[in-house]
Amino acid sequence: MPFSFDNLTELTFLDLSDNNFNRGTLSWVGKLTKLTFLNLYETNLYGDIPISLGNLTHLKTLKLSSLFYLQLSDNNLSLLIDPSTNSSTLQKFKVLGLASCHLSEFPEILRNQDQLRVLLLSRNKIHGQIPKWISNLSKDTLVSLDMSENFLTGFDQAPNSLPWTSLLILYLSNNKLQGPLPIPPPSTVYYVVHSNMLSGEITQMICNLSFLSYLDLSYNNLSGYLPQCLGNLSNLSILNLRHNNFHGHIPQMFIEGCQLSMIKLNENHFQGALPRSLANCTMLEILDIGNNHISDIFPSWLGTLPELGVLILRSNGFHGAIGKPETNSTFPKLHVIDLSNNYITGKLPYEYFQIWKGMQSYDAGGLTYMQAKVKIHIPSCGWLYTYTYQMTLTNKGIKTEYWKIQDYFVAIDLSGNRFEGEIPKIVGNLKALCMLNLSNNVLTGSIPSSLVNLKNLESLDLSQNMLVGEIPPQLVELTFLAFLNLSHNHLTGTIPQGKQFLTFENNSFNGNVGLCGSPLSNRCANLKDPPPPPSIFVENQNAVSLFEFDWKVVVMGYGCGFIFGVFGGKIITKKKNDWFMKTFAIGHPP
Repeated sequence: MPFSFDNLTELTFLDLSDNNFNRGTLSWVGKLTKLTFLNLYETNLYGDIPISLGNLTHLKTLKLSSLFYLQLSDNNLSLLIDPSTNSSTLQKFKVLGLASCHLSEFPEILRNQDQLRVLLLSRNKIHGQIPKWISNLSKDTLVSLDMSENFLTGFDQAPNSLPWTSLLILYLSNNKLQGPLPIPPPSTVYYVVHSNMLSGEITQMICNLSFLSYLDLSYNNLSGYLPQCLGNLSNLSILNLRHNNFHGHIPQMFIEGCQLSMIKLNENHFQGALPRSLANCTMLEILDIGNNHISDIFPSWLGTLPELGVLILRSNGFHGAIGKPETNSTFPKLHVIDLSNNYITGKLPYEYFQIWKGMQSYDAGGLTYMQAKVKIHIPSCGWLYTYTYQMTLTNKGIKTEYWKIQDYFVAIDLSGNRFEGEIPKIVGNLKALCMLNLSNNVLTGSIPSSLVNLKNLESLDLSQNMLVGEIPPQLVELTFLAFLNLSHNHLTGTIPQGKQFLTFENNSFNGNVGLCGSPLSNRCANLKDPPPPPSIFVENQNAVSLFEFDWKVVVMGYGCGFIFGVFGGKIITKKKNDWFMKTFAIGHPP
């Protein structure tokens, strides 16, 4: 093929079909930017289709042969298939990506595809049942199947187990699937079927999936007891059963050598005590059992888990005093704890505040998120799949879904219990705190001025207690503070003025009859200038302390709210996703 073809920059029609060129690659085609028709069918050209082909923005027709990998996903395309096309004569694909192609039904071109390894049909508008012939699609070769984010209601002929014998990855999430849980083949590693309408119990057949690493059945209507045999899945890393109707005791299913890094059993109807076998899960990073009916004392034995970063036990029946930590290395990496709406008594856990090192320092450059990763080798692909951890907290007075958890987001929620006594000054040493909620307890004494050292604090709720004295005027220096609730205490004196305090409304201070000043209508007789901020409180002056220097915010405006992304689900690094918009989307289930 002549090199001079490179210079045909005004060319609009190029047909090279049925030739025997020996020039090799197609990199030169990208220079012909005015092409509207390009036919490369039955040529001797070889190699990958070059990225430069994307320069052909006027292209209307492209004819290729021997095409095994076709990825059209996540473009502004509508796939139109000529109804006269004979599917039996079509190229046999190995990878076919048709996600976000405005499909309204399963394309007929799939009927005779028996060599597919990867099929992507997510984010389309396919309604109704999955046709029976899909079960015969590439039975022995299909490794990854994604039909998520459609309007599928179930299988035309519900199989006892799905038929693809080599399947590793199966996404059925965000559909309208009904009936019992479909069971993938034993080869499956990654099974995500959240946000459907599946019902009934989990059959024991799921325990045949001995390679299973990721299991997400959240946001369904599944019920019954958890199978004890789930403990036999020795490779399981992610277990997400959130927002179902499971009941009974959580079984003692966490065997020695447990590989679980995330357990989410929240928003079910589990009863009884927390299973002590959880202590075997030494790789556990997130444990969320909130909104159940667990009745137990505070599980201090969880403090032995070296990787535990997020502990959520909210809205259960935990009771008694927290007590003292057994060692100074208890909960070494904990940075989020939510014990709200339980029946915990006694004083605030002063000794724990001293040793929670994960809350005492802040990495201003750490824009990383908590997630699990798995590399799955698919011939011709080798994609990296990630599962992003999620959590729910009440932040700034609002129940908030975090679809991504920033590694250094730090929060304490002990609200809605029966804690008594004073707020210990050492709380001021938890410099990384973004959120502190001690509301709805029986706390007394004054608000410690050491809270001024929480330079990263965005949300502070001390409402519904019995606090007395003045609001420390130094708190105006908390420039990231976006939410403050001190209502319904016995506070007196002048409300501090200036900076963030100018943004707070009446409901931040209501129910304190002795308070005066803006924004309340009760005027003060004398206004005084606030004293300068105190130095950082150090409990033991003789001890070597990490708190001998003032925290300086490295970048103005760089608070937890800025660095906190919200998104959950999967990332496939070789898919051309609109990842930025998805990563920072709010308001859909994980």
